[in-house]
Amino acid sequence: MPQEPVNKRAVVFIDGQNLFHAAREAFGYSFPNFDPGRLAEEACRSRGWTLAQTRFYTGVPSAEDDARWSHFWTAKLAQMGRQGVWTYQRPLRYRNMTFTLPGGGEITRLVGQEKGIDVRIALDIVGQGVERNYDVAVVFSQDQDLSEVADELRQLATRQDRWIKIASAFPRSPTSRNRRGVNGTDWLPIDRTLYDGCLDARDYRPKR
Repeated sequence: MPQEPVNKRAVVFIDGQNLFHAAREAFGYSFPNFDPGRLAEEACRSRGWTLAQTRFYTGVPSAEDDARWSHFWTAKLAQMGRQGVWTYQRPLRYRNMTFTLPGGGEITRLVGQEKGIDVRIALDIVGQGVERNYDVAVVFSQDQDLSEVADELRQLATRQDRWIKIASAFPRSPTSRNRRGVNGTDWLPIDRTLYDGCLDARDYRPKR
């Protein structure tokens, strides 16, 4: 049985859009106002883990499709890079989606969707584990597709004969509809006090 390390190194993998939508539902914030580096540090500190690296992933619209949010994410990602956060971005893909209105009518809107972010996160969690860069993988996501990664890490721990943990971190409050972390992981709920202690003082939204 591999011995549990006393000092546990953690690499944090943040799905930016998943985190934003969970924080909006839990705490009512209307835009991604979190500081990923500080949030990763505090989440790890709360469990006594040593943060080795923070990795952030998000889809970004082109300036032609959505100039406001393209500006926001370009500026926010640049600041993350200056603070030592590793970042990965992919262009959003747009398609028309039809929604049913409360009165029974329908409305069609152009909606941006991420493609490949969850796959990239899964590959990086396994890849960083193969390279033995962490003892604990902390993923800020509630995407149940990542439960397969948890299974893979358990097999990796056996092959490498070492102790590995994967944790799922996510904002949670009484207003959260989804109160579950990724299956097969340790759940690390983020309450409002911890989240609000990690807000980004900068507002990257363009001035109107």
